[in-house]
Amino acid sequence: MKVEEAIGRQIARLREARGMSLSELGEEVGRYLDKPWRRQAVHQAERGRRAFTAAELTALALALDTTIPVLLHADAGADAESVELPGTTLTADEYRALLLHAGKDAPLDGVEELILALHDIGEVLARPTLARLAKIGRVAEQV
Repeated sequence: MKVEEAIGRQIARLREARGMSLSELGEEVGRYLDKPWRRQAVHQAERGRRAFTAAELTALALALDTTIPVLLHADAGADAESVELPGTTLTADEYRALLLHAGKDAPLDGVEELILALHDIGEVLARPTLARLAKIGRVAEQV
């Protein structure tokens, strides 16, 4: 998949998780840019049919209450796809490694990976069934 598609998938996933419509996300992005994105612009972004400027990635991260590395995150798993750049193709593992600074002088080494993991855990815990089970567990501990 192209890098724009990886970003687009994340935008769609995050927008849906927040219960936002295409138009709502476009309006929210517009708070940080000169003008709002139209519904069609958000749709094109989610389909990976547009490149993103640094300002647009920043506005999307703010509008979706996330970070830029999360926007760049490619889905992991057994069926993980390679990521295509104009001049090369990276394996899914190589692409994910780019998002995590592993230099010996990096004081925040691994923090980005932890943030991504916590985000994923938060999404799982936000599922209604798991939320009810957690509430039942808390009540059981009190009894």
